Amino acid sequence: MDERLIIAGFGGQGVMAMGQLLTYSGMIENKNVSWLPSYGPEMRGGTANCNVTVSTDPVGSPVVVEASTVIVLNLPSLDKFEDSVEAGGRLFINSSLISRKSTRDDIEVYYVPANDIANELGNPRIANMVMLGAVLEKTNVVSFESIEKAFGKVFGESKAHLLPINKEALERGAKAVRETANV
Repeated sequence: MDERLIIAGFGGQGVMAMGQLLTYSGMIENKNVSWLPSYGPEMRGGTANCNVTVSTDPVGSPVVVEASTVIVLNLPSLDKFEDSVEAGGRLFINSSLISRKSTRDDIEVYYVPANDIANELGNPRIANMVMLGAVLEKTNVVSFESIEKAFGKVFGESKAHLLPINKEALERGAKAVRETANV
């Protein structure tokens, strides 16, 4: 098992948190992991992306060039990383903020209205967790239970009270991707 992910969006959308959750979860499951963050030059609102590898084999490099899964939370990220998905891979698009459809026909594409679902749950800041739930549902890269365990490591005890709404966001993301056909 070797899952190579690129997660991208604007700063403040929780891109790095998603990467850290996947990485810690992989460690909880005794998998080999790497996490490589990349920030744009802006302090807020700039681009942010990270490369994550979760594997049963040793990880040779933290750099992901050909991703098995790409998660994009905004249009500039789709424009930049759509071609980074390997043939047969998966592309997850935040359809709440991105109206453009993928131009690829050799990959699985999932349109997830992450921001809309987060707003329905009453917290727009959990759109990243909605998207993460969709990714977990389709990739099985790590378990939902491991993500829950990793939550405290990534966010600290002061944010433990946010675990229930984040769990609900994960579940809603998984449900959303189960209910929609691969378009």
